[in-house]
Amino acid sequence: MAVKHTPTGVVHQGNKGGKTGCGVDTKKHDSHWVSSHQKITREKNGCRNQIKI
Repeated sequence: MAVKHTPTGVVHQGNKGGKTGCGVDTKKHDSHWVSSHQKITREKNGCRNQIKI
């Protein structure tokens, strides 16, 4: 699953209400995150090394 940070448009590996593959806590500023089926665009380790959706 992927989660999108709406202010920046960056798509991370992970789920809303948890942590992304690269360690970002999506519970902080919950309204800034939406579940997505878009291709992962985050290049940091943890997100980058996951299977692209």
